[in-house]
Amino acid sequence: MSKGITSKNEDYSQWYNDIVIKADLAEHSSVKGCMVIKPYGYSIWEKMQAVLDQKFKDTGHSNAYFPLFIPKSFFSKEAAHVEGFATECAVVTHYRLKNDGNGNIIVDETAKLEEELIVRPTSETIIWNTFKGWIQSYRDLPLLVNQWANVVRWEMRTRLFLRTTEFLWQEGHTAHATSQEAVEETERMLDVYADFAENWMALPVVRGKKTANERFAGALDTYCIEALMQDGKALQAGTSHFLGQNFAKAFDVKFTNKEGKIDHVWASSWGVSTRLIGALIMAHSDDAGLVLPPKLAPIQVVIVPIYRSDEDLKNISGFVDKLLPKLKAMGISVKYDDRDTQRPGFKFAEYELKGVPVRVAIGARDMENQTVEVARRDTREKQTVTQEGLEIYLAQLLNEIQENIYKKAETFRDEHITEANSYEEFKELLDGKAGFIAAHWDGTPETEQKIKEETKATIRCIPLNNKQEEGVCIYSGKTSTQRVLFARAY
Repeated sequence: MSKGITSKNEDYSQWYNDIVIKADLAEHSSVKGCMVIKPYGYSIWEKMQAVLDQKFKDTGHSNAYFPLFIPKSFFSKEAAHVEGFATECAVVTHYRLKNDGNGNIIVDETAKLEEELIVRPTSETIIWNTFKGWIQSYRDLPLLVNQWANVVRWEMRTRLFLRTTEFLWQEGHTAHATSQEAVEETERMLDVYADFAENWMALPVVRGKKTANERFAGALDTYCIEALMQDGKALQAGTSHFLGQNFAKAFDVKFTNKEGKIDHVWASSWGVSTRLIGALIMAHSDDAGLVLPPKLAPIQVVIVPIYRSDEDLKNISGFVDKLLPKLKAMGISVKYDDRDTQRPGFKFAEYELKGVPVRVAIGARDMENQTVEVARRDTREKQTVTQEGLEIYLAQLLNEIQENIYKKAETFRDEHITEANSYEEFKELLDGKAGFIAAHWDGTPETEQKIKEETKATIRCIPLNNKQEEGVCIYSGKTSTQRVLFARAY
């Protein structure tokens, strides 16, 4: 099959779009700014969901579901929150359509809602309004809730998976008796995200805090994990917010503590979205297509028979029929592609494009020699392997591929964290090497904003456990106590 993928060194943006479309992950829909996630793309999201959902449950959270529509008045209760989302909100104003008599369907102007409804851009307001009825005493705390949902944020410029008007995500919302517990929860969930990114997505991340300019609307602190893509741009892969008592005060969520005093609860919220699929593509893939870490690959091993006669196929299938249960018993997802509608070469190209980690080819001569040909997607190396104990070999190979994909991404990331000691050096690095730039900043939002306006680079995070060192801000020349990580970002 012809892949027709643009080289990533030629046009990274087109390369990304080519992979999303040609690997059958998603496509643009007839609704402007929205995408259709195709079955193969959705199966990756399902794998992500399954892992994260178990991690949330292991840390004491339960799933719930809250309305898609939020009364407009709820947003006005938390000033910073409404300001942060005002320009992205879709608003429902009417509840009925009618025929205008000429065969056209129009909005019935008499069916105006008494109060407009906001289509959920995030759920803090509706959830905190609900929590008010769930929390009375310290015995009701901590309240640890997660929601798998879709959200809508009106975007002018969209990119499949990375930025669409509607996208899928999970959002955790928790209530606590003390500030310390809420901060601990915020940090715990950041670690859950970082563990998932590194050990499942094979994506090295920097854990850090956002600056005031980049903080979530309504939060006291936003923690994040930042990853680096192969074009040297950063991507925020997950966030966890310490909300203080802001939403509890806005929605009057109080509890009686152990001493019998009444206080507002303390809160956190945290989320990751389908943009993680975008991260997966941009961090690992190559000009031949998608490269998937085995732990998140819908198909980890594909077996392709190569035969000239029905007798050849029968022999090969006999061997495969015994192998499949062994692989499945080891938790390996495997597909035997014995379609007679496509030639082996087409299948090889198809599974390479779709990022299947391991391809096993078996021909008549292999059956005679009791061998198979094994091709790994990450390095595109091929090897002839004995059929004896093949399931153990493949299990070990999948672990090796997972590790290798991570190490490759980590090496790239580490080679693209560069220190800059002057504004000129900073700008040269941004336009040349790209990646994360570690530079001194005077701590003011004004300086941060000016750098962003002049270079399109933002402070991605202040790394946790950051090294303290005296220096001067690259922009203002004022004193600074630490370097922060700048980058251009998605």
